[in-house]
Amino acid sequence: MNPFERLHPALQHHIVNSLEWRSLRPLQQAAIGPILGGENVLLLAPTAGGKTEAAFFPVLSEILRHDLGAVSVLYVCPLRALLNNLEQRLSWYCGMVGRSARLWHGDVTQADKARTLREPPDVLLTTPESIEAMLISTRVNKAAIFGRVRFVICDELHAFAADDRGWHLRSVLARAAPSAQRIGLSATVGDPEGLLSWFAPEPRRVVAPIAAGPLDAEVAIDYVGSVENAATVITQLHRGEKRLVFADSRSQAEQLASHLLARGVETFVSHSSLSRDERRRAETAFTEEKNCVIVATSTLELGIDVGDLDRVIQLDAPSTVASFLQRLGRTGRRMGSLRNCLFLTTHRESLLRAAAIEQLWRDGWVEPVLPPKYPVHVTAQQILVRLLEARSLTQAKLLAGVADLPDADRVLAHMRASGFVSNDGPLLMIGPETERLWAGRNYMELLSVFDTPELFAVRHGPADLGYVHELSLRTRDGRPAVVLLAGRPWRVCSVDWKRHLVDVETAEEHGRSTWLGSSRPFGFELCQAMRKVLGNDKTNPRFTQRATKEMASFCMEPLVDREGTMLLETSQGCEWWTFGGMRANAALTYAWPFAVTFDNLSIRARVSPIELSEAINAAWDLLPPESNPRNAPKFAECLPNDLLGLFAWERDYDRRSAETISELPVVRAAG
Repeated sequence: MNPFERLHPALQHHIVNSLEWRSLRPLQQAAIGPILGGENVLLLAPTAGGKTEAAFFPVLSEILRHDLGAVSVLYVCPLRALLNNLEQRLSWYCGMVGRSARLWHGDVTQADKARTLREPPDVLLTTPESIEAMLISTRVNKAAIFGRVRFVICDELHAFAADDRGWHLRSVLARAAPSAQRIGLSATVGDPEGLLSWFAPEPRRVVAPIAAGPLDAEVAIDYVGSVENAATVITQLHRGEKRLVFADSRSQAEQLASHLLARGVETFVSHSSLSRDERRRAETAFTEEKNCVIVATSTLELGIDVGDLDRVIQLDAPSTVASFLQRLGRTGRRMGSLRNCLFLTTHRESLLRAAAIEQLWRDGWVEPVLPPKYPVHVTAQQILVRLLEARSLTQAKLLAGVADLPDADRVLAHMRASGFVSNDGPLLMIGPETERLWAGRNYMELLSVFDTPELFAVRHGPADLGYVHELSLRTRDGRPAVVLLAGRPWRVCSVDWKRHLVDVETAEEHGRSTWLGSSRPFGFELCQAMRKVLGNDKTNPRFTQRATKEMASFCMEPLVDREGTMLLETSQGCEWWTFGGMRANAALTYAWPFAVTFDNLSIRARVSPIELSEAINAAWDLLPPESNPRNAPKFAECLPNDLLGLFAWERDYDRRSAETISELPVVRAAG
């Protein structure tokens, strides 16, 4: 039987007649059998590969065939923008067959949430944090919302799994829908079997079409030297087309958008610190505008439907090949068009990184998705929210519920001793320390597993513009600060420091906005690819003349050796060019007897070459964890020092790559 014929007849009718589809795509055909057979699956395809329909059509067919009640499906996404975009499409599909889909996340009004509680939909589109909020809420009838869930569809699963939100996702699904069939959707990843085994139990299967080769894309790498120069290039190129520009920080996105608007280019901005209305202006521009530029951070990297987008431009370079693939896949959706990406790099390191990412992509390599090691802070968070949900639990039942998270018994013992958990006879409950730290706003801070810095809400009259960090509001000369939001300058009129509110007016002068955030360390493979690019004598055909000239001057510096690592003497001491990545360099220098600084590519110390050589050549071995981490996680207060040290050791140090580097010969060269 043709897989399409296994779908419910009513759905078949609407696919052919309402959607006017002549056929299903290969992934959509291949997914029908495993999903109807009850398997947990991972659907793997590039952007615009039809993953949403591949997952949803068989699920909708089962809802019709078995007349399932609401809520039958939890559709989980990492971003609200993606949920907003999907809700229109899934509501259309559901409406064709008399079913419903509805949103539940932080931007949804209380009135709409109340309607959902009164009239649960067949499909609920939500986030892990919103599921957590419903589980601990006394106003939500958990049985009505979660008691009939048969399917969980997790979109952009690779994005979840790559950080601690993935561990949180697994934990909330174990409580909200423990027996539901799991369907993950992912872009191309290096180890799909590993990702699926982390996400779902047996029976499970990876479903993936034959991947297209990397050569069906136009990729160019340019060197422009500054964000202002990048704006000039973007203004002059591809006029009349819709261009999506990715920047890898909110500040850089705002700066570029400001320069573009000053040049008369219709520009929209999307990042996490803009208000809901400002973000939706950018989302609307995807579908309605033609001649415009949309500047975004990774918020628009994931699977939002971008329609007839013409060009992707990358300001500088992302930190992974996977991100590049996601962004490249935003283009090439129209018949006869090719995927495309133009890198506009503003400094040498990003030029080198862009070249390395492009080469790894052409070699067919992409990072495996590796869930962060040792999520012990998630253990603490889940202990607290499970007690909030149940109000009280026995120790045995509580520990059974967090058994798949590390060191639950040790964490619970410390939390009891520290007052985060109390007991009444055999029952455990929230303790006074938890109430003191997190009871405000009805324990909302417990809903996520990462800290978000306190930001100031910016308003222009009744309009909400977005959020900035306190540093954006302070000036050295005492004059009112001018902040940038949505690419436009706003002069600060007043600040309510207690309520974290800022009132602004339009301004003419240039502004700036600041947000605190840590850059993502580069992986060992990417750094080694950067080393190979430096050592390559051939001209890269994807380079513009400016990029070729800049790379030639860069390669004149004696930074690399084809057989080993390079040690240079400098006026300030020494530099050891390892090209190992931030975490490997941290592990290499962990026990050195003198102070060092390091980044992704090199290690620097104010010592002689002899002293540094002795440290490099010393026996390198696994070291005991330090007592305190460099970057404490959220809920660190709930963890004993030795577990915090183990957390740091697992997260901040790449021992395997450090061992590889330590085995390479060290070549001395004059600086």
